[in-house]
Amino acid sequence: MVADHTVSLVTLGCARNEVDSDELAARLDDAGWQLAEPGSDPAEATVVVVNTCGFIESAKKESIDTLLAASGSGAKVVAVGCMAERYGNELADALPEADAVLSFDDYPEIGARLDDVLQGRTRSAHTPRDRRTLLPISPVQRPAAVVAHVPGHGADEFAGPPSGPRPLRRRLGGGPIAALKLASGCDRRCTFCAIPSFRGAFVSRRPDEIVAEAEWLAGHGVRELVLVSENSTSYGKDLGDLRALEKLLPRLAAVADRVRVSYLQPAELRPSLIEVIAGTPGVAPYFDLSFQHASGPVLRRMRRFGDRERFLDLLGTIRAAAPDAGVRSNFIAGFPGESEQDFGELRQFLEQARLDAVGVFGYSDEDGTEAVDLPDKVEASVIGERVNELAILADELGTQRAEERVGSTVEVLVDSGGRGWAAHQAPDIDGCVTLSGAAVQPGDLVRARVTGTVGVDLKATVIP
Repeated sequence: MVADHTVSLVTLGCARNEVDSDELAARLDDAGWQLAEPGSDPAEATVVVVNTCGFIESAKKESIDTLLAASGSGAKVVAVGCMAERYGNELADALPEADAVLSFDDYPEIGARLDDVLQGRTRSAHTPRDRRTLLPISPVQRPAAVVAHVPGHGADEFAGPPSGPRPLRRRLGGGPIAALKLASGCDRRCTFCAIPSFRGAFVSRRPDEIVAEAEWLAGHGVRELVLVSENSTSYGKDLGDLRALEKLLPRLAAVADRVRVSYLQPAELRPSLIEVIAGTPGVAPYFDLSFQHASGPVLRRMRRFGDRERFLDLLGTIRAAAPDAGVRSNFIAGFPGESEQDFGELRQFLEQARLDAVGVFGYSDEDGTEAVDLPDKVEASVIGERVNELAILADELGTQRAEERVGSTVEVLVDSGGRGWAAHQAPDIDGCVTLSGAAVQPGDLVRARVTGTVGVDLKATVIP
């Protein structure tokens, strides 16, 4: 028999959403809700909460499909997360299968909101950013002065180190690696990106709060911290300290065995930050650089900076500081106005850059972005051809880059099944290392010699 207050949390999208789900789990736990085991049958819960992604079309489709699938379980279905925040009214109107569509502002009271869903009590709450909590009957207005909630920012409620009460999160996933949020929102206005419209302005978490959460995670078996945000190179600017990340990284490296920074903007990557990432013991020499393209004219239309030569110079600076550094990036093919010459610049950059991992996306119009109204749209068939060409090239180049590491020594954080990740590999997205030669356990940090490759994956023998 299903408990009256059992909730299943389903998380879609990026690591930032995973941290948000951990926050929701902690709040629901505090409110007396019983959390279903991750991956369990939704029919075992009274409410299924889907933490949606609304970044690109395929992610939105996955979110809709997941909500529809959950609606067939017999449980109440609630949408939260980026798609719910971005499309609140529209999503509620278009998807009657969802019993509620909640905004970020509802996170502090998520337990009460789910109680409302079970009891048929409904409310719509207005916030200063005109975001709405949508349930299908009469509205109850909040005061206009209410400050919008930012997921992952619980400074007033944060409880501190592992010896004391937990922070504002409950880990839904296990293993020796955990994401740790630096900030929420973004102040950049890239013409293809809608994130600022629903995640809001960039807001940094305070360093002491981040360190305390890192201590709690380390006390619960986490050995690698993956720092996430929409733009990690902006960390601290709203706190009045442009070098806040450079100061924070050594503090975190004193807590965890390995710290990895993600989501770096090339235009904001200062030489001093490169030095800290490349040279601080315990900080992975890993650079997740948001290039997006390599043609100067296309980047200007994206309202971004740089070009092929400048990006190659940046990579040269990084590799001078850390020759074995891992570098990954994402690229958009077929942006409005992208000529054959522009595409050739991007292809040439990939051939010269020696990146460890590459993500390729075809351009598509996103609601509310400036790029929707840009002229000279590239035909869908041409976009498809360019994406396919870049994807094949990226696979070939990634394999070559992996082969360059044969004979080198890497430090591998072991997960399950005798596999793990070296410092140049972000967990679950950049390939992995399969180990042999000695028994290893999840959470072990071992040195190994690379003996071979399978695509971008490495094979290595543990060094006794």
